[in-house]
Amino acid sequence: MTSGPGGGRWGSGILRWTSLRLRLVAVFAAVALTAAVSVSGIAYWLNRDAVLTRAQNSALNDFRDSLQRNAASLPVGPTCQSLQTAAGRIGGPDTYQVVLISTGPDSQECAQPSNRDVFTLDDVPATLQKAVNTVHTKDDGKYHLHWERISLQGRPYLVAGAKINGDGPTGYMLKSLDAERKDLNSLAWSLGIATLLALIGSALLAQAAGAAVLRPVRRLGEAAQRLGEGHLDTRLKVSGTDELAEMSRTFNNAAEALETRVEELSAREAASRRFVADMSHELRTPLTAITAVSDVLEDEAEALDPMIAPAVRLVVSETRRLNELVETLMEVTRFDAGTAKLRVDEVDVGEQVMACMDARAWLDSVELDAPRGVLATLDPRRLDVIMANLIGNALKHGGSPVRVTVRGTDGGADGSAEDGAEDGDFIEVAVSDRGPGIPEDVLPHVFDRFYKADASRARSEGSGLGLSIAMENAHIHGGDITAANGPSGGAVFTLRLPRHPRGDEAADAVNGGTSEGGPAGGAR
Repeated sequence: MTSGPGGGRWGSGILRWTSLRLRLVAVFAAVALTAAVSVSGIAYWLNRDAVLTRAQNSALNDFRDSLQRNAASLPVGPTCQSLQTAAGRIGGPDTYQVVLISTGPDSQECAQPSNRDVFTLDDVPATLQKAVNTVHTKDDGKYHLHWERISLQGRPYLVAGAKINGDGPTGYMLKSLDAERKDLNSLAWSLGIATLLALIGSALLAQAAGAAVLRPVRRLGEAAQRLGEGHLDTRLKVSGTDELAEMSRTFNNAAEALETRVEELSAREAASRRFVADMSHELRTPLTAITAVSDVLEDEAEALDPMIAPAVRLVVSETRRLNELVETLMEVTRFDAGTAKLRVDEVDVGEQVMACMDARAWLDSVELDAPRGVLATLDPRRLDVIMANLIGNALKHGGSPVRVTVRGTDGGADGSAEDGAEDGDFIEVAVSDRGPGIPEDVLPHVFDRFYKADASRARSEGSGLGLSIAMENAHIHGGDITAANGPSGGAVFTLRLPRHPRGDEAADAVNGGTSEGGPAGGAR
């Protein structure tokens, strides 16, 4: 499945968000969250300690002073009524509640709260009562003021107690910390909101930083893509002296060096093509004369001295081979220069293959399976070149019998239409032999120019260009040639051509370009 331009931009955007930019935002957010939580936590605990300490100290100091003023003057063994009166003076609904405890004249312990519905002795923790009634020997037998924070019915309180004058009554205080809790809750909400705002701000900052950092990186990636597509003049605008600017300068230097190198190689390649083309043209004139002389010598070979006749035949054979090589090189230069054209016509492929075999006297050596009526619009001369190379190659290097099969196909192997033909309509020509086949390490190179390495067969006497010329002629039709080993042994070369040329080949056919066909030959 393919996607349009919009889908590609969307996909690339997702990839960018799931890679460096997302990681950058995540890192910024994590750092900001950690810092905000740490600062908020420290601020909360410092404020909590300050608020509670201030409220606690204020209440304890007031309780100590009030206890001294109102309870220190009580007689030893006060009555319960006097304790009740003193407790009412010390405690109040707006401050704190107290409980005074003492032993009365009848030796009975009396505990009087300022408000029995709010605070009684049962609300005082046993640990606090024990601490209040413990004499501190280090302080000459004195008693100390002790306190604890407790929770009653889900609400926080401060409980404190002290003993007056050794033998005097004992007083306990209950102070509500609910107002401080509300203040601390408000502070916690404020710090939480500040943390959230810091997190959002860090994400926005990360986005801005990511855009600033990734924009040059994205431009570098786009420039590298254009460079890979062949636009060697691509350069980046450099501004600043940071690492990204240095990376852009490095890219520009590399692109400039690559452009210079490619221009040098292109110039050398063009010079080599011109040399081959010029050499081929220069050789044609003397070769024409030599060929004419060799033809005369061949006609007179029977009348020559028996010692000279073999040399004459050798000269004639090598002259023809040299002539074929020059024609092949000229064809190669046309393909390289892009001047090779098609002259298409609607032909019966089976008849064309039979005509190719008949012209070279191969009808007795090759089995042909070509039904009539397999029509295609192609260049007959180039088809002849292709078949001459494939069949000649099989006869020279393969084993008998050589078989040629022609058939038409309606689409690819999976039944789907392919580019290069109308409605996926192709013709296929398979040339198979019964030889030892092609070694696996040789298969990828059989269509390379001048490639003749084959350890399983004798060294080729051809130029090594035949199969390459055949492939070029298939490509100019919009087709292809594949090489493989058959399941029962031997090599199988399959030519696949569209029944109708594509738009550019059709335009070339209308323009009526000219080119000469290469000779049969080549080697695996």
